[in-house]
Amino acid sequence: MYIRRSSGNKLRWWVIAVVLVIAIKLFSLNGEWVEKYYTYGLYPVFSTVSGFLLGWIPFSIGDIVYIFVIVWVLYKIFKNIIFLFKRGFSKSNFFPKSLDTLLILVYVYIIFNLVWGLNYNRSGLIGQLELEDVPYDTAMLMTIHNILVEKVNDSRRLLSQEESVYPDTKTLFERSRATFKKAGEKYPFLRYNKRSESVKSSMYGWLGNYLGFTGYYNPFTGEAHINNTVPQFLRPYIVNHEVAHQLGYAKEDAASFAGYLAILYSDDPLFKYSTYLDLFTYANREVYYVDSVKSRSAYEKLDPAVIKDLEEWRDFTQSHRTFIAPAITWLYGKFLKLNEQPQGMRSYNRVIVMLAAYYKKYGVI
Repeated sequence: MYIRRSSGNKLRWWVIAVVLVIAIKLFSLNGEWVEKYYTYGLYPVFSTVSGFLLGWIPFSIGDIVYIFVIVWVLYKIFKNIIFLFKRGFSKSNFFPKSLDTLLILVYVYIIFNLVWGLNYNRSGLIGQLELEDVPYDTAMLMTIHNILVEKVNDSRRLLSQEESVYPDTKTLFERSRATFKKAGEKYPFLRYNKRSESVKSSMYGWLGNYLGFTGYYNPFTGEAHINNTVPQFLRPYIVNHEVAHQLGYAKEDAASFAGYLAILYSDDPLFKYSTYLDLFTYANREVYYVDSVKSRSAYEKLDPAVIKDLEEWRDFTQSHRTFIAPAITWLYGKFLKLNEQPQGMRSYNRVIVMLAAYYKKYGVI
């Protein structure tokens, strides 16, 4: 009797899961529906509730949850291995356990999409700004690249005139909020609702240096995180990138471009420099694929202070290089491909496509 009831319950959960997955998939096929009914319908409710519940807490609840999840997963793996050793590796023992694990993963996928993941399928900034989503030619790439060289030099020189260059974490978050507030006057879709604000320092910054992440967004708790152990000139751009994820810009190129729009009308030299420096590296990498000589020669045009920062960035990266990082990068690339970003890790570079489209339409960078 117990076995029948248990089997019936599992079947019921599987039916519900399959129906929800199909519904999510069908709904995600229409970017305009996602934009209207999810990004500006359901998602703000979750964002506001999670910000209200967790935003005021000074440390990351999501990071703590990650610890418990990892411990629980390891415990389950160990427990199942012991079970299979005792009962024997037979189909009757192995497949029920596998199906139970698969069911849990399916519901994690469902929750992920309901609380944030559907934003991968929205129309996004291309539609909001009415930009042409077409590849740029080599001439446009070189134009963008040269402009970014000037922008990064100008913003670095202006930054050098500041008495206090690098703020503490709390001030950094406040200044990030100010850039989005200013940008929101021009673009209402970039307005940052204070009630949903939840930006925090990562508890795993030291680990992130070896695994290759500088910031991340926890979709289940709505918390944006920054790795506070990376070079300080990188942090403003990282904060704005993660805040953009929090605003519902899930794709990496969209989050980077939203972070760029946040500083375009800002007077904050630190955020301008940090953003233009990152955009320059993306553009320079794309130029390298076309003309490696021009890519290298661009460094001769950079201000000595910029070159010094790039050297610090390179030394920092090399000092934390491990055999694990490539595997993490590969896995994350696969995750991006599964979430509407077929270029994988190179999706980050696609921000230059959006920048070129914006420049074509508005004539500014």
